Amino acid sequence: MEPIKTRIENELQYNWAMGRIDELLGKVNDDTPEDDPNSIELYLLSSLVQDYEDIHYPIGAPSLIDVLKLRMYELGLSQAALAKKIGVSPSRICDFLSGKSEPTLQVGRRISKELNIDPAIVLGV
Repeated sequence: MEPIKTRIENELQYNWAMGRIDELLGKVNDDTPEDDPNSIELYLLSSLVQDYEDIHYPIGAPSLIDVLKLRMYELGLSQAALAKKIGVSPSRICDFLSGKSEPTLQVGRRISKELNIDPAIVLGV
């Protein structure tokens, strides 16, 4: 007897699992008991898909540039408004957003505090 495989091994299996998850989402909701067979299957398939995606489609940590752009959008800030908020010139903001330069530790602290951005992202660690 061949052992049971406990992981998704290829795209064909992954695509099947994703299709089955879509079907199960129509059958399971917040009120579905945890011991419902559809709920159990959804949980197990979701775990297998997550493991496969972690290996084959990893999501890296966001860059400071990406987070700054997102936060500017969320707060409705222009480059000039962001510059004023953190106490630097608009040209420095342009340099940060283009990747030409990185903020100093002091400016990084202000970015982290004023924009509520994780210090690890600001420091690039």
